Amino acid sequence: MPRIVSGAELQTVITTFEMTPGTCQDLLDELADAYSSFISKQPGFIAAALHVNDAQTRIANYSQWARREDFLAMLRTEEMRERNRRLSSLCRSFEPVMYDVVESFD
Repeated sequence: MPRIVSGAELQTVITTFEMTPGTCQDLLDELADAYSSFISKQPGFIAAALHVNDAQTRIANYSQWARREDFLAMLRTEEMRERNRRLSSLCRSFEPVMYDVVESFD
């Protein structure tokens, strides 16, 4: 499970997907499979979570990596490039953005 802590020495990536309610579950299935069978086994992977809005038109994916380079290396693998082509066919758009945790409140 992701732990959000300010000052943590890790790379946070938040990816948002925009889709129709008709493809939401298919996209979730693809993402869950990608994480369970491939992404979670890549060097530097720490944790991830998937979030869906009530209308099933957006998915937010929060992932944590030991280093920025670990995330980028995973994206460059042939397997992930193929998976990203499938993900693209199920949504209007998706965009991974790297962030640093600045503050965290409990």
